[in-house]
Amino acid sequence: MSMAAEPASGGRAASLALRYALRELRSGLRGFYVFIACIALGVMAIAGVGSVAASLGEGLAREGRTLLGGDVAFSLIQREAKPEEVAFLRSRGEVSVAATLRGMARSGDGRLALVEMKAVDRNYPMLGELALDPKMPVADLLAERQDTAGPAFGAAADSTLLARLDLKVGDRISIGSATFQIRSVVGAEPDKLAGGVGLGPRFLVSEAGLRATELLQPGSLVRWIYRVRLPDNAADDRAATALANDARSALPEAGWEIRSRGNASPQLERTINRFTQFLTLVGLAALLVGGVGVANAVKSHIDRRRDVIAAFKALGATGRAVFTIYLTQVVVLATIGSAIGLAAGAALPFVIVGVFGKLLPLPVVPALHPDELALSLVYGLLTALAFGLWPLGRVHDVPVAALFREAVTSEWHRPRWRYLALMAVVIALLVGVAIGLAYDKRVATVFVASSVLVFALLRGIAAGLMALARRLPRSRITMLRLAIANIYRPGALTPSVVMSLGLGLAVLVTITQIDGNLRRQFLAALPERAPSFYFIDIPTNEADRFGAFLKQTAPQSTVEDVPMLRGRIVAARGVKAENLKPSSDTEWVLQSDRGLTYTGELPKGSKVVEGEWWGAGYDGPPLVSVEKKIADGLKLKIGDEIVVNVLGRDIPARIGNMRTVDWQGLGINFVLVFSPNAFRGAPHTHVATLTEAHPDSAGDARIIKSVADAFPMVTSVRVREALETIGTVVTNLVLAIRGASAVTLISAILVLGGALAAGHRHRVYDAVILKTLGATRARLLGAYALEYLLIGLATAVFGVIAGSIAAWLIVTRLMTLSFIWQAGSAAGVVVAALVVTVGLGLAGTLLALNQKPATVLRNL
Repeated sequence: MSMAAEPASGGRAASLALRYALRELRSGLRGFYVFIACIALGVMAIAGVGSVAASLGEGLAREGRTLLGGDVAFSLIQREAKPEEVAFLRSRGEVSVAATLRGMARSGDGRLALVEMKAVDRNYPMLGELALDPKMPVADLLAERQDTAGPAFGAAADSTLLARLDLKVGDRISIGSATFQIRSVVGAEPDKLAGGVGLGPRFLVSEAGLRATELLQPGSLVRWIYRVRLPDNAADDRAATALANDARSALPEAGWEIRSRGNASPQLERTINRFTQFLTLVGLAALLVGGVGVANAVKSHIDRRRDVIAAFKALGATGRAVFTIYLTQVVVLATIGSAIGLAAGAALPFVIVGVFGKLLPLPVVPALHPDELALSLVYGLLTALAFGLWPLGRVHDVPVAALFREAVTSEWHRPRWRYLALMAVVIALLVGVAIGLAYDKRVATVFVASSVLVFALLRGIAAGLMALARRLPRSRITMLRLAIANIYRPGALTPSVVMSLGLGLAVLVTITQIDGNLRRQFLAALPERAPSFYFIDIPTNEADRFGAFLKQTAPQSTVEDVPMLRGRIVAARGVKAENLKPSSDTEWVLQSDRGLTYTGELPKGSKVVEGEWWGAGYDGPPLVSVEKKIADGLKLKIGDEIVVNVLGRDIPARIGNMRTVDWQGLGINFVLVFSPNAFRGAPHTHVATLTEAHPDSAGDARIIKSVADAFPMVTSVRVREALETIGTVVTNLVLAIRGASAVTLISAILVLGGALAAGHRHRVYDAVILKTLGATRARLLGAYALEYLLIGLATAVFGVIAGSIAAWLIVTRLMTLSFIWQAGSAAGVVVAALVVTVGLGLAGTLLALNQKPATVLRNL
């Protein structure tokens, strides 16, 4: 059996190591169940998230033409396309026109509701199917008809609107100056995802019906969408891209937003990518927590096999050969755990579609994605090696004398430099994969740095807790003295418990604090002095009368009114928008139309931080004020030129100053604010807010009704309802985050259980010796419970502090929202940590106390 006789020549050495590794595993996987479960859970989370995201991406790509409603879509805000622009589009294919606009719907009994109007033509939908109940042709659905109640346009309404206003099919409602008869209930719209989240229920009408409302005033916030369907023999991504490029070249000042079938909903795709990355990082956090379990399992296994290792060496095996054998074991076990995780993760898209397929608003196409599964396997193997190499490296120096010396007297030392270098390479690869393949590398880098810092802090806390326990004066209370001694004794569980539970608790606290703050922001009380209403589409010539009307209707309220236009940034500092390289958190400002305003007075909630405000009497060349964070993200400075396209015209302006903005007050404010002369003569509307001194539901209903009666063209948006709509979306996202974070917590509990199981043998020896010396079962249980309570409390405090700081940074820096520490959820996490730690610890202790002293003493 001499291994020295078979020198380390490449393939033969590897084959020999594999043979010995598998022989050792024939006795079973005792001690490795936690190892396998931790790797499987982490890999499952990463593989599942990646597979679902890839299936969703494939669905979006496959259904991109249907989601867009054509091969290319051209959008304009506040204006219709000019005849020559429409002619150009019709020369390239079949065209369908749609328009979207918010309006106030009034039922026959006077009740009001905000609706998202969508006006379509006879060609709608060119692709896909519009779900109606009852079914009927779109032309019949939307046609104007005369009956005994008078003329009315047809419409299809969302079931939410019917429930809100207590309506049924056949009833009539009015919007603006037009009357509509609800002839069907609209279900699924093939192009709904491309339109984003609406603040009200859908109301589908004809273009003629929309014009009859008289809401289409100069400057109204209406979006016109012109969808082009290419001939079937030329409908591919290349042809769609060519049409988009031709449109930009032929009509450079049209100012439209162009989407092709390959990017039907860029914002949705970006959101999915960001959310996928976040969940992947949570899954990676679960793997890192599981890595502690890997290290514990490997260390425990090496402890149990010290006599076998010594025997190998006595028979001539080199330290490197023994290291290779046990490294092979770790790789084999990590592969088994990864395979289990891959199978579960790969099945997740199929399970989701099978169980929730009819309820999903997104086109998920379940399939196996080898690239995502391969990446998950790499994560699993690298994590196992990163945490397993430290205890494995010590195998090299296990002496032959271990055959003749009790394991309890053994001393462990730092592994040799070659193994530390190998571990550094593995960690570098893990970091490189995590950052290099991330959608947002900055976020991934922060995650990696935070993980390293947290592990270092946890190790420091464990060492500090042990040092503190060692220096405490000896207590006269036996249970307390024994508990404190157990915290720092050789082979103490303190490092394992702190490391396993600390990161899991930190992640859990982070999630609960973010959840609580998002709920507070969107579902609870509004910020102090936040507006109660937004009023949009106020005609410029009615703005003064409308403001006076609001003051008369709600005398104790505060009214704010500003002019508003919509425009797109087409160039900055001499570079076209598509060629700018903005930071990841500011790229959104270039992706669609933005609200613009002009004023001589500094807007409320703004503070000039660079440059000077131009003042009310300014009449020089057009200037613009840019929000500071956006300016930094676009690398802009004072004096740079920004060009915006408004109503088909490119308007340049120089940056005169930069502002910080208090967005959390929910008042009227804009990223770009122009000097008063920038848009002279351009048609536009006003937007106003009303802030009530003492808001109540009855008063809100009265204000909405009064505004609708006096100004039917003005749309009222109740701030609380808008926040509740957004809050519903946020709640669904948080549920997904909770599910992913639950994997991290399960991993932490598994690791903790494994650590306690690994120390079971020492607990048995301790319990037997102490019982032999006269200790009672109750006193031992009290001592162990106190030990676990102290360790768990220290770990929980760290988890709360670290998680709260992480949540504060995410909420305030990434989400730019206010943060209030949620004491209740933090206390709940602390209690849960103590229950889990003490509960698992005592469960293992009871098993140790049940051992017969004679059996144990005979083998000492």
